[in-house]
Amino acid sequence: MKKPLKSLLLASSVAALLATPVISSANSGVEKLTKNPANWATALGNYSGTRYSKLDQINSKNVKNLQPAWSFSTGVLRGHEGGPLVIGDVIYIHTPFPNTVYALDQATRSVIWEYTPTMDADVTIPVMCCDTVNRGLAYGDGKIFLQQSDTVLTALDAKTGQRIWSVQNGDPKLGMTNTQAPLVVNDKVITGIAGGEFGVRGFLAAYDIKTGELSWKGYSMGPDGDTLIKPGSSTTWENGKVTKLGKNSGTSSWEGDQWKIGGGTTWGWYSYDPDLNLIYYGSGNPSTWNPVQRPGDNKWSMSLWARDADTGEVKWVYQMTPHDEWDFDGINEVVLADQKIGGKTRKTVVHFDRNGFGYTLDRVTGELLVAEKFDKTVNWASHVDLKSGRPQVVSEFSTEQNGEDENTEGVCPAALGSKNQQPVSYSPKTKMFYISANHLCMDYEPFEVSYTAGQPYVGATLTMMPAGGDVLTGKKDGSTNLGQFTAWDATTGKIVWSNKETFSVWSGSVATAGDVVFYGTLEGYLKAVDAKTGKELYKFKTPSGIIGNVNTWSYKGKQYVGVLSGIGGWAGIGIAAGLDSGESDSNSEGLGAVGAYRSLSSFTKLGGVFTVFSLPGK
Repeated sequence: MKKPLKSLLLASSVAALLATPVISSANSGVEKLTKNPANWATALGNYSGTRYSKLDQINSKNVKNLQPAWSFSTGVLRGHEGGPLVIGDVIYIHTPFPNTVYALDQATRSVIWEYTPTMDADVTIPVMCCDTVNRGLAYGDGKIFLQQSDTVLTALDAKTGQRIWSVQNGDPKLGMTNTQAPLVVNDKVITGIAGGEFGVRGFLAAYDIKTGELSWKGYSMGPDGDTLIKPGSSTTWENGKVTKLGKNSGTSSWEGDQWKIGGGTTWGWYSYDPDLNLIYYGSGNPSTWNPVQRPGDNKWSMSLWARDADTGEVKWVYQMTPHDEWDFDGINEVVLADQKIGGKTRKTVVHFDRNGFGYTLDRVTGELLVAEKFDKTVNWASHVDLKSGRPQVVSEFSTEQNGEDENTEGVCPAALGSKNQQPVSYSPKTKMFYISANHLCMDYEPFEVSYTAGQPYVGATLTMMPAGGDVLTGKKDGSTNLGQFTAWDATTGKIVWSNKETFSVWSGSVATAGDVVFYGTLEGYLKAVDAKTGKELYKFKTPSGIIGNVNTWSYKGKQYVGVLSGIGGWAGIGIAAGLDSGESDSNSEGLGAVGAYRSLSSFTKLGGVFTVFSLPGK
């Protein structure tokens, strides 16, 4: 039975202009900038994506004295994800659509320049699933890089805001859009694509930072020439060992040409190891959300990737959720950390997936080392078999086995995951990862859907509800909290401590050498907790709900903490897009989020504000 999709956030136009690949050389200077903690020079703070600062002026003893220092209204009302870049004396912030960029003078707290791209709202906004967010900017080679919602990638002069070049990265007529922050690596700017709910085939692309010309492009599925998988050289984890891939692994687990509309989009975060010259990221859900319509493992959706930064060639790839049945989009950040496991220091990547498992892999080889639940209420799989690397699916919660037009009840986590895009932080002092988490379950009903270019291609309806269980044990306890903030040991796969939050923690955290971890809440609180114990040390309610990431930097010897407020994103879509009628008939709106977060409107309203905090005194 075919059903119409009720208010996802629909589709339309623009032509793609993709230039001929070229190779060039230059050094962006980004790595050097990130090593100075006075700056915050990449979206995740550094190439490793640890979101850790060596600053310790604000610490666990004095953070109770923190206070707002100044604020700046962005003039935009929708959800404000991402966070500020700080390069020397200048702070760069961004807004959701229309993607205005502000360069702010730290000395005068005034606007040096601002830039708003020209975009067609009627074309762009309808294809933006889950609010009109943007997750930030990139800096390199004296330029600010803006990945616009309409897929145009733009380079701006960092001093003047003058546009230097723009290139079309995708085609909104096919449902393509962009929400992620790009990353500058050497002489290239790395970016991806969103639109998995429109049948978009995901890719990662690298553009020359000086000219905007395409250097390489690697798809998530397709023939080897498209994926840049090299048979006999690129590897995966299989049968308990690192295994070389055969030919066309990106098509062989699909039926017919379904891979051409297969999803696996790449709207998350990117990290980079300069020594290995490898870029790491995750690919998203396969299209459609109805698993019955796409038999097979659907490789390489839902996968972690390591690609050569110069050529895009795949070093290794590991699929976390073969044949996804729940929209456990795999795009969350991939953090690089050297950790001692089994008495040996390993170069690892750590990834907390929407599917509720925390993964630790060797980032050189792709060897799977740890895969454990970071929320014990997760029930769709009993565990991940470390030998095969595959999750062991529980039949009761398999939407494929229960079939089309059957409502599978009580699946944990919900589609927005045990954790969504909000990036974790990692402290090399405590050796803990700090997870901004969700704590919800869902009812999920797949239905048959037909593909039409540029139109929603979802194929499921869902509603969400509190997990109602203990994150540490998984036992039902009748709790109603929708969020958790959790400390995790990635060498053992164990929770160290976890705090309940009333709503999902949709804000990325930052850990500091002052043994403090900062994060924001959907109600709008900036919070500081003790990095070792989780004890709450400070909170302040900002003008709107926080879905932005907390960053820290120093200026003239003084440490600052800054965050964007502005409720929205998937969790706040009911408020941001006005989808909530206040009645149960709108519970499944916003891809199931509206009913679960209905009470949020009692705590916060729309409004984009950048707030900066510091300790009192000079």
